[in-house]
Amino acid sequence: MNIIVMGQQGCGKTTQADLLSKYLKTPHISTGEIYRQISQQNTPLGRKVKKLLDIGQLIDDETTYQVIDQHLGKIKGGFVVDGFPRTLIQAQREPFVIDRVISINLSDQECIQRLLLRNRFDDTKSLIEERLKLFHQETEPILNFYRQKGKLIEIDGTGSIENVHKQILKELDLHG
Repeated sequence: MNIIVMGQQGCGKTTQADLLSKYLKTPHISTGEIYRQISQQNTPLGRKVKKLLDIGQLIDDETTYQVIDQHLGKIKGGFVVDGFPRTLIQAQREPFVIDRVISINLSDQECIQRLLLRNRFDDTKSLIEERLKLFHQETEPILNFYRQKGKLIEIDGTGSIENVHKQILKELDLHG
């Protein structure tokens, strides 16, 4: 089963994607983590990604395709991915079959509070606000795309990690 976990920064998508991948015994691919690793490399791609991360911008579609194709192209038997797609164009490209899309919903204010607590270099209040603005402009339209395809599951992200995970398993009919 190929599953995408979506939601604005700070909603818990990486945590939930990791728990789900362990439950399903499938790989978890976090594009955000991949981009942070790439940004530490002294290469043309690393410098480009670092510059975009430093100003809170989305990674361009072509770079995203390279990363996704490289990391997901080798996987057989299903996966859980978070951080992709981030634009409607990326979603429409459909580089792999998507079985379900989980959207974890949380208020922007709660996301900001969570992100400021995790103490990462790219988690300043201004960068967080910029990323949330981009999420609403660029990523939210993807939810309608998957909703129309009948693949979208919406989850309330305000509960505990365990309760959100149980909601996801219930909605996927996995009964964890």
